[in-house]
Amino acid sequence: MKHITVKGAKGVVVIVHGAFEHSGRYDDLANRWVREGYEVIYGDLPAHGEYEGVKGHIDRFEEYLEEISNWVEEAQKTNLPIFLLAHSMGGLAAIRLLEEQELPIKAVVLSSPGLGIQNPPPKPLQVVAKGLNIVAPKLQLKGNLNPEHVTRNTSVLQRDHGDRLMLKKVSVRWYKEFEKGIELAFRNIDKYQNVPTLVMQAGDDKIVNKDATQKWFNSLHIHEKFYKEWEGLYHEIFNDPEQDDVFQYAKSFLEMHL
Repeated sequence: MKHITVKGAKGVVVIVHGAFEHSGRYDDLANRWVREGYEVIYGDLPAHGEYEGVKGHIDRFEEYLEEISNWVEEAQKTNLPIFLLAHSMGGLAAIRLLEEQELPIKAVVLSSPGLGIQNPPPKPLQVVAKGLNIVAPKLQLKGNLNPEHVTRNTSVLQRDHGDRLMLKKVSVRWYKEFEKGIELAFRNIDKYQNVPTLVMQAGDDKIVNKDATQKWFNSLHIHEKFYKEWEGLYHEIFNDPEQDDVFQYAKSFLEMHL
């Protein structure tokens, strides 16, 4: 867990990364929040980055919920307003956590949340995976993730090339737990905490299904919710060339709830 402190901070932002990546890819974003007067807490989720344990494998999706909950507990020690910013699979984990617990947070920003996969595995492979989840749950398969589908930012693509902390494979159990997380996110949507929520979805997302994001958002019944689709942007909206506009939009939302 990383905690960047700020003298006279006005709030603390808890950042949750997505699948296959790691917290180091969010150092620039974290420092940007710091320059705006916010403390930042973030880290590697289980099975990712430098987190202890088997890389690319989890036994339960709830492991992610427990880790994020630990970060929020750390944020509480600051006695500052707490905000949650979660991307992709991290966004799915944040949603599931908010369906299971009441968190002491002011507002939530979900970035291209992983509520549906754009190109899911073929049906026959899904049937095989169901059986392997029972007999060989730790078997790892290569992830079908093209880096050029994630962002249009060439400098980020160059930086990611050869990044040893990026996952290349995930286990059968990891994938089935991810699917289960999506199913539960929709099934338990009425349990989602009544907290101001901004969903920012990439308009040209080649990783998650934006129609699923829209469907979940439309079914969400809370007092304050906002949906913003960034036309033409790829999955990682905080990395794409329009990142300044994306950041300012998110910042305005947070400051509206200070």
